[in-house]
Amino acid sequence: MEENKKKITTFGLVMMIITAIFGFGNVSNAYAQMGYGSIIWYILAGVCFFFPCGLMMAEYGSAFKDAKGGIYSWLAESIGERAAFIGTFIWLASWIVWMVSTASRIWITFSALIFGKDTTQHWSMLGLSSTEVIGILGILFILISTFFTTQGMDSISKVGSLGGIFTVVTNIIFLIASLIIIFANHGQLAQPIHGMKDFITSPNPQFQTPIAIISFVVYAIFAYGGMESLGSVTDSMDKPEKTFPRGLIIASLFTIGAYVIMIFMIGFSVNYNSVVAKHGVNLGNITYIVFNQLGVYLGHSLGWSAAASHTTGMLITRFVALTQVLGFLGAMFILLYSPIKSFILGSDKRLWPEKLTRLNKHNMPANAMWLQAIIVCVIIFLVAFGGSAAQRFYLILTDMANVSTSFPYLFLVGAFPFFKKKKIEHSFVVFKNPFWTNLLVIIIEIILSAGIIFTCVQPILDGDFETAFWTIAGPVFFGLVAFIFYQVSSKKHKMK
Repeated sequence: MEENKKKITTFGLVMMIITAIFGFGNVSNAYAQMGYGSIIWYILAGVCFFFPCGLMMAEYGSAFKDAKGGIYSWLAESIGERAAFIGTFIWLASWIVWMVSTASRIWITFSALIFGKDTTQHWSMLGLSSTEVIGILGILFILISTFFTTQGMDSISKVGSLGGIFTVVTNIIFLIASLIIIFANHGQLAQPIHGMKDFITSPNPQFQTPIAIISFVVYAIFAYGGMESLGSVTDSMDKPEKTFPRGLIIASLFTIGAYVIMIFMIGFSVNYNSVVAKHGVNLGNITYIVFNQLGVYLGHSLGWSAAASHTTGMLITRFVALTQVLGFLGAMFILLYSPIKSFILGSDKRLWPEKLTRLNKHNMPANAMWLQAIIVCVIIFLVAFGGSAAQRFYLILTDMANVSTSFPYLFLVGAFPFFKKKKIEHSFVVFKNPFWTNLLVIIIEIILSAGIIFTCVQPILDGDFETAFWTIAGPVFFGLVAFIFYQVSSKKHKMK
C-alpha cells in the first residue's frame, strides 16, 4: 500500500514551493522602499539564502520525517532542548507578529474591496485617530477569529486555496496589463531609467545611506520566507535526491525571475515620485495603490476616457482586495492554531503548565490559543496607541514582521553543521563536504545578522526610537521569555 501511494513529482514540488514563497505584496513593498534598486537585493537573497536554505530544510525534513514538533524537533536533535525551545519560541513569535500585522492590514483590504481604494486613514470615532480605530478593529478581529477556531470552525481556512487560484489570476492580470501598457506607450516607462545607478540606489529618502540600503536585505529575505514548511515533503517523493534539487532549482529560478521581472514591470505604469511618494501611501496600502494605478494607466494608454480609466483601476483594486481577503482569512484560521499546537505537542510536556497542553473537545489547544490571542491584542494596542501616523504605523508593522521572520533562520541555519555531525540517517543528502557546508552556513549567518542588525540600527540613527524599539522587541522579548521559562520549568522538573 505504501508503495502505491501517490508521489510528489517535480512539477508538483515546483508549484508547492512557488505557492508557499511568492507573494505580490513583496513586489510592491520592494518597489516602494527601493524602486528598481531592490532588484539586485532580491537576486542576491534568492541565490545566497533561498536556494541553499531550501536544501538544508529538505535535509532536516528527511531526517525527522516522523517528528511531530516540526522545527522544534529539528533543533532539539541538533543543538539540544534549551536552544531548540528558545529558537522555536522566537519562530512562534514571528507568527504572532504576522497576526499583529495582518489583523491591522486586513482593514485596508476590506476598505479596498468595498470602496475600491484605501479609506482607512479617514476612519475615526469617539475621538480616536484612524490608527487607533484600526487597532481596535484588529483586536476584535483576533478575538472573534480565535473564538471560532477554538470551536473547531477552522473550515474557513479552506478559502485559502480559493485565494491561491485568485492570486494566480491577479498576477496574470498584472503581467498582461503591463505588457499592453508598454506596447501602447512604445516602450516608454512611467518610471524612466537614467542609468545603472537606478538599479543600485533608491528614490526613497529613507534608503540613502549604506546602512539603510544594506538593511533592505531583510525585506528580500522575508520575500523568500516559509521554506521550513517544505522540509517534510522529501519522503513523499520518488527519488528525492534528484527530484528535490531539480524542483528547487526550477522553482528558485522562477521565483527569483518573477520577483525581478514584476518589480521592473511596476515601473511600466507607476512613477515613483508622482504615485508612491504621495501623501497617504504606505506599506499597508501600496499593493492597492499599484494595482489602481495599473488600471488607470492602462485606460490612459489605450485612449479611454478619464472616467473609464478610473473605473478600471477601481475594478482591478477590488479584485486584488478580494484575493487578499481570501488569502488572509485562510492563513489566519490555520496559523491561529497550527504553529502553537505543533510546538506544544512536539516539545517536552513537562515544560508547559498542564492547562496549556490540554486539548478541548475540538482537538484544539484552546487555553494556549487564548493566551496567544491576548498577547497579540496587547501588542496591537500598544503599537496602535503609540501615537504613530498611518505611514509610520505600517512601517513599524513591516519591520517587526521582517525581523521576526528572519530571526529563526539564525537558529535553523546555525544548527545545520551540528545536525550534520550527528550523522542521522536520512534519504536526502546534498551537503557532503563539511568545509564547504560550514563556510556556506557562515556566509548565510553573516547575511542574516547584517540585515537584522542594520534594520534595527537604522531607525536609531534617524532618531525614530519607536520603530527601533518595536523592531527589536519581538525576537529579544520572546527570546528572553523563552530562556526564563525554560530555566524555571527545567529546574522544577529536574530536566537536563
